[in-house]
Amino acid sequence: MTTALAEMPTEIGPEQHSSNIVETDNLTKWFDVGLGLFRGSLHLKAVDGVTLTIKRAETVAIVGESGSGKTTLGRTIIRLLEPTGGKLLYDGQDITHSAEKRLMWLRRKAQMIPQDPYSSVNPAFPVYRILEEPLVIHKQGESKEREEAVMKALQAVKLNPPTFFANKYPHMLSGGQRQRVAIARSLILNPEFILADEPVSMLDASVRISILRLLRQIQQQFGIAFLYITHDLATAKHFADRIGIMYAGRLVEEGPVGSVLGEPLHPYAQALMGAIPDPDPANRLVVRQSLPGEPPNLVDLPTGCHFHPRCPIAQMGLCDVKDPELRELRPGHRVACHLAT
Repeated sequence: MTTALAEMPTEIGPEQHSSNIVETDNLTKWFDVGLGLFRGSLHLKAVDGVTLTIKRAETVAIVGESGSGKTTLGRTIIRLLEPTGGKLLYDGQDITHSAEKRLMWLRRKAQMIPQDPYSSVNPAFPVYRILEEPLVIHKQGESKEREEAVMKALQAVKLNPPTFFANKYPHMLSGGQRQRVAIARSLILNPEFILADEPVSMLDASVRISILRLLRQIQQQFGIAFLYITHDLATAKHFADRIGIMYAGRLVEEGPVGSVLGEPLHPYAQALMGAIPDPDPANRLVVRQSLPGEPPNLVDLPTGCHFHPRCPIAQMGLCDVKDPELRELRPGHRVACHLAT
């Protein structure tokens, strides 16, 4: 695949000059949900001030409960959604409010692996056409070159022999095979960055490991940076280099996987780790207390720290009044908590 895709003519985008493939600074994405009685316009604050850096060939995982803003953050970073505020840089270029017609180069360099392998591919197309379509849209190569690229992409995702799978329709494939087709489609344009939005959550447990191993091999072989969206800390531990814990639209903790999962500093991250079943028989009788309450309404967020109504160590007069800053307490390990040390 390296040879077939690397030699294809590519659309010229901005010159590479940054060691960071993605940088966000106080990035926000709010959705207008109409007017509130006596309150004017209301907004759902799905992403509420996220500052994050993703280096080239690095895998960063974003973990959190459903509704925490993980997917919205990912889609905003690849500009499927336009940011409401803050700054978004891709390879050092500000794309925060770039017009869609000026983002064709980004559509080639930044790809996405969707969550659902059953609805993410056109059931009326054979696999060959599904994979060839991005090449046609971006005017990549002649017919023979595109055919070679499709076959190499199928080989890269271990769908062998590629000629056998190229003529199959999606309904003829298993869930794992469909997700491999989706991965091949994300690779076909030789991208630099891939948003993997819970790519294994709808697959059988036996298939998940093989797909994650495949993604890791691809990341290492082709030097692609990944933003891995998940609610599963176990898969994040084995796939990511760094991890960010997201709560109510904000990053509350971020750092190297070993540091964050080995010794989490934020009470929310600690609660997530405490909810993981422990395989050690000596710990099986330990009662693990779940967090009280529910995640906050993103239209009417709590003042101060968004987590304080559920936090077991919150100090009134501080946590309910003042927003915590995301500060570095250990090398590369940041946490947004007034009381973390």
